[in-house]
Amino acid sequence: MRLHVDSHGSSGSPMLFIHGWGMHGGMWGDVLETLGGRFRVLAVDLPGHGYSGGDLGSGTGAETLDAVVEKLARQFSGPLTVCGWSLGGQIALRWAMRYPAQVACLVLISSTPCFVQKEGWPCAMSEKTLADFSAALQQDHVATLRRFLSLQLRGSENEREHLSALRKRLMSRGGADPCALQSGLEMLRDVDLRADIANIRQPALVISGDRDTLTPLAASRRMAESMPDARLETITGAAHAPFLSHEKEFVEQIFAWMNLR
Repeated sequence: MRLHVDSHGSSGSPMLFIHGWGMHGGMWGDVLETLGGRFRVLAVDLPGHGYSGGDLGSGTGAETLDAVVEKLARQFSGPLTVCGWSLGGQIALRWAMRYPAQVACLVLISSTPCFVQKEGWPCAMSEKTLADFSAALQQDHVATLRRFLSLQLRGSENEREHLSALRKRLMSRGGADPCALQSGLEMLRDVDLRADIANIRQPALVISGDRDTLTPLAASRRMAESMPDARLETITGAAHAPFLSHEKEFVEQIFAWMNLR
């Protein structure tokens, strides 16, 4: 089954945007049209999300991550600039590791190599918090997704306004499949790429909001410092969705960095 893809622009080098947990390709909003003026911009709906059917996969979170990467690798030949938001950033990282010829460079937005706190890695979500999310998801996945949306913008400038916009974008394609949501949480719980990112040779732009509570700035900084060719850009006043709350600055950062490639 082919995944649903939105397309913006018809010329220039291709850029593929991968959304985060529970979202879909329509979440990116106007930034894709703006970038489409210079690049061929694609936004995918992951399996079980938006207009794409199926499920993310089965097995452990790491096995599911590899299954998603396999589906993307079969559908997109590359070389691509792969832009991943949150969980989408982990997918982008793993894709760059497994199929380096397909991934020319990376843009990692509000992402982290490890979402859960571990020894020596305090800049992450507690394991209990994620377990509570998983339990709540099984009781009421719609309410749990709404709670997650509010966490993405907590502390951001103009939080209420942007939260309303984020909710409208999410519901424009309906909610994600509950099984896909559960599989996604298992990826967040299990995947740990900290030991692997030093081997990624592609140039990477890491974009982080200084008010992000889900993937703190400290995690983005440590990720960028661990990669051979990565540049960290911080958006002041942004939380977990900088492309929504600070659209102009977000686009300018990508344009400026791509001009250096």
